[in-house]
Amino acid sequence: MAAFIREASINDADAIYQFVCALQNKEFDKESIYKIYNSNLYNQDNLYLVAVDASKPIGYVSCHLQWLLHHQGKVAEIQEMYVKPEYRSQGIGKMLMMDVKERSKALGAVQLEVTTRAIREGAIKFYKREEFDDSHKKLVYYF
Repeated sequence: MAAFIREASINDADAIYQFVCALQNKEFDKESIYKIYNSNLYNQDNLYLVAVDASKPIGYVSCHLQWLLHHQGKVAEIQEMYVKPEYRSQGIGKMLMMDVKERSKALGAVQLEVTTRAIREGAIKFYKREEFDDSHKKLVYYF
């Protein structure tokens, strides 16, 4: 396999829409996803990276950076990460993670965070292998 990581483009919108739906096991409104994707793609405080094999997207990661007072600097947070099931356990997630770590650090981030649902045990194991510290608890309020 000759997979590689590149910055996402507007041409990746369909693939990323499919990845988001698969990640959440839910069909989202395409127009809404495309509008948000287009806005985020061109925001300098966002990273959208795509894993590609034989010129087709096989995974992606999105990461948003923001200035936080209590960190006295920029904090990067992975918002979504997905690798197609048939490409898992082949190092694709590790490649995406290495790239997002390098790029967020180069953009001045002092920390990289990720949140995942507690039921995603495989994802939690992956993030721990990638040296994320399991030290926080995220609470959610729904409107």
